[in-house]
This record gives sequence, C-alpha cells and structure tokens, in this order.
Amino acid sequence: MHNMPPFSAFFSANLPFVARAALEPLRSWVRQSPWFRDHDTDAWFEVDAAALECLQSEYNGEWATLGMQMLTQQPFAFTDSRFAGSAWNQPLFGSLAALYLLNSRFLMRLLDLLPIDSAKLRTRLAFLVEQLIAAGAPSNFLGSNPEALERAIDTGGASLFSGLLHLASDLKEGKLRQCDSAAFEVGVNLATTPGQVVYQNPLFQLIQYAPQSATQYKRPLLLVPPAINKYYILDMQPESSFVRNALEQGHPVYLVSWRNADESLAATTWDDYVEQGIVEAIKVTQAISGEQQLNLLGYCVGGTLLACGLGVLAARGEKPAASLTLLVTLLDFEDPGVLGVFIDEKIVRYREHAIGGAGGHYGLFRGEDMGNTFSLLRPNELWWNYGVDKYLKGQKPRSLDLLYWNNDHTHLPGAMYCWYLRHTYLQNELKTGKLEVCGETLDLSRLDMPTYVVGAREDHIVPWRSAFTSARLLKGPTRFVLGASGHIAGIINPASKNKRNYWTSDALPADPDQWLEGATEQPGSWWLDWTHWLGQHAGKQGKPITRLGSADYPPLEPAPGQYVLARS
Repeated sequence: MHNMPPFSAFFSANLPFVARAALEPLRSWVRQSPWFRDHDTDAWFEVDAAALECLQSEYNGEWATLGMQMLTQQPFAFTDSRFAGSAWNQPLFGSLAALYLLNSRFLMRLLDLLPIDSAKLRTRLAFLVEQLIAAGAPSNFLGSNPEALERAIDTGGASLFSGLLHLASDLKEGKLRQCDSAAFEVGVNLATTPGQVVYQNPLFQLIQYAPQSATQYKRPLLLVPPAINKYYILDMQPESSFVRNALEQGHPVYLVSWRNADESLAATTWDDYVEQGIVEAIKVTQAISGEQQLNLLGYCVGGTLLACGLGVLAARGEKPAASLTLLVTLLDFEDPGVLGVFIDEKIVRYREHAIGGAGGHYGLFRGEDMGNTFSLLRPNELWWNYGVDKYLKGQKPRSLDLLYWNNDHTHLPGAMYCWYLRHTYLQNELKTGKLEVCGETLDLSRLDMPTYVVGAREDHIVPWRSAFTSARLLKGPTRFVLGASGHIAGIINPASKNKRNYWTSDALPADPDQWLEGATEQPGSWWLDWTHWLGQHAGKQGKPITRLGSADYPPLEPAPGQYVLARS
C-alpha cells in the first residue's frame, strides 16, 4: 500500500475529515498502487464541487454534534463491537473511537462521489480503502486501546508477555491462528461419525458411513465438500454434524474426502478433479450401493465441480442424479462479490506463470493464502479482532470448532487453481455451453434433475443473488432457499439448535430480489425443509445395510481416513 501515511491521516482518530483536501493524497495513492497502474485514474478525481461541499457540510454538522458531546463530557456508547466495552465510554478514548468512526464513514462516502465508470474498479478501490480503515482503528494499537492498557496494569504486564508469546507462535506457524490448536483433534472430537474408507486414489478417499437409523432409504446420498477446505465442515461435533443428521434421517451417506495437495499433485488439472474425482466417486458409489440413481450434494467449489462432472456425464449420455443439492455454489460468475476484486487478466496470468505451468513450473496455491484472503473480506470480524485479543490483551484463542476448521488449511494444485480462476471468475465460461471439460462440451442446461439450491443472506464469498442466478442455469424443477448468516454459519445450522431463520418460496422468478419479496420467512434451520424435500427423492425404506464396502471395494481404514489428517 503505497503512500499510506498521508492518505491514512484523513481517517485517523485525531484529525478532522476535509473532503477536498482528501482527494489529492487519495489520487497519489491510487496512482502508485499496483492494483490500478494499468488504468487511467486521473478522471476519477474530477468530483463535482457542489457534491463535495454538500458532503463537507454534512460532516461539519456531525462533527459539531460530536464536539459538543466531548465538551459536555457525555458518555460514549458504541454499537461497533471493537468499541463496545465500558472502557471506551470515557471521554479520551471514546472521543478517539467516535472521531475514527466519523472520519471513516465520510471517507467511504467520498469514494461514492468519485466518477468511476467500472463497477469492478470501484469495488476494488472501496475494498482497499476499507482495509486501510480497518488497519487504522485505535483499538489495534496498545497506546489507544483502553481495554488492553487496563489488562496490562491489572496483570502487572503479564498480558503483554503472553501477547508476545502468541505473536512468536503465530510467526513460527506462518499464520494468525484464530483458535486454540490444542482444543480439537480430527477423529477424536471432530469428524467422529462412524464409517469406513472404501476407496481411494491420489485425489480423494471415499467414506461410507455406518447407518444411524432404524430404517434406511434405498438411494444413497453422495456429499462433495469443497476441495479448498477439509471435508469435516460437514461432520463437525455430533450435535452439529450434517453427515450425522442425514444418517439419522435414514439416508445412506457417502462422502468425498479430498487429499491435501502436495508437490506431487501440482500439475493436476481441473479435468482431473472432475474425471478422477467427481465421476470416479459417482461410479464407485453406484457400484458399492448397487443403485444407479444417487442423490448428490455439493458445497461451494464442491458444487461447482459436481455440476461440471454431471455435465460431462450428461454429454456422454449418463444421468446418475436422482436429485442435486447445491450449497452456496457459483455456476454463474457474473457477480462473484468482493472476491472479484482479486481477479483480472494480469493477476491470473501472473498465477499461471508462477504456479500454473505457463512459465514451465507447476506449484501449489497455498491454503494460508486462501485463508488470509477470506479473512480480509471481513477484516474487523476475522482478522484484526484476533490480533487485538491475542497480542495486545494476551488472551488465549477461543476454542471454537468452526475456527479450528477454518485454520486447518489445504493446498490446491497450481494447474487446477489457475484453470478455475481463468474459466470461472475471469471469463465466466461455465454458463456458455461451449466450454470443454474432460473432452466434452459442457452444457449445464442438460442438467434437468430436481435441484435444491441454498444461498446465505450474509455470504461474503458466494453472494446469495449469484447463487440464485446460478440455479437458473439448470433446467429441472428447482427449489431455492435462503438461509440467514454467512458462508459457513448459514449452512452449518443444526435443526436441533433451532437457531436463525430461512426464507422459502415455490416461485423462481428471474429477479432474485423479486424472489425475496415474495418469500416467506421461516424460523429455525433450513435443514428441516431440505430433509422433507430429499425424502421425496430417496426411494423406498427398508432395513439398514450395516456391511460397509463390497467385495470389489473392501474397507481400507476407519473414518475419517488419512487424507483429512494431512496438515499444511
């Protein structure tokens, strides 16, 4: 971030915001930023004078109100979680926080006035400025964080020493760990649903789970998690396990556990993941179960891979899906949300040369890079707050299973990752009906099975409107459901806990906002609605099959298997 100090002064906690004066350092910073070097940005800063004066006038009014509050020493009260503690109510630190929030808000409003034609470049600029604003919060610095100072005094400096130990540990590990790494162990208190690995190849292990119900449907359910994370997001602790819930509802469950890629897989392609991963998992599940029709579910990139695999099979005249469930999945990448700010031709070409084989070298896209990217999409909730708690306050990281999973990173093969960037995020070719995958022309309109699609209303990785638009590429009867919360909590929302809510509608208009306007809000978890829907496609019920595997595919090892245990 070039020229940050003069730019950051305009949203610091001790200088008032001046709209016109902020333009020049902002212009200088944008000119020097590699993110905008190939664009003519000077025209962005020809802002209408009347609009600037109006913005400044509004700021002056709010500044005067804040100044009166400081002069009369009225206590501060903040809804922002960074300043919600009582220590921020006192005049000195409260005024720092209040002025920081005021300046930050008006700097973002200034960005709205810039005449930037490109929506992508506008989003990119807003994202980068938000990162600077988040980094400059007074809560991030010991001298301006009253909670950290009080803790240092109360502990006689022990909190600062603990903070240094936390920092040293994270530096050694190469990442900001958000969870106590000793609190959980895969196979011990995570991913504990009984089952067996019944097949493996260099890309994945296939797990077949033991039944957990008195009767069992005949038709298997095959789950495909995202390859960019480990599968046990679908099998956390027993009370929040999606896998266990499906088993308890009587479904025979199989699951793909992707291998954490190492250098031996660096040249593995997207086609390999589709052919040797998705297609192979479907074939083996069919062979073991004796059922040709399967219920299939894909989560995030797992759903994208699964749709590609089904499209390839459809081109070959095969239709193995009795139903398809897509959880927060993109097929139409027209609007990929904030993640789109990281993707352009220059960035993709750089990745292709660095790790994708175009420069004669195949490498890995490291999981730490992906994790940091996702965290910075919400810097105040997923990045700076953990640094403040661990390093400034010396607090031990929380013991939360979702955070442990989030820190259990996986690598992706460079060739596969670069293909994914170019043909989806950059060129949006999955929906064209012309893209070639595994030697077949991919036409998603040939997928006409009943489909259940879930979006999450606060998802910052897969915007729910884009998940909705993706659903319309498929031609079978489709049910779209919108869950509350984000990319993870909106999906892993056990019905037994009866938390949050979701929206349903039998209609599927072209406009997602029109859908939401006509949708009905339902209390609790969407799992209940999905369970009812899936039961209609699961076949007859009978005695559970307790023998796992088959003569051709005998059990290899107990779940969770070795692939999921490999650490980055």
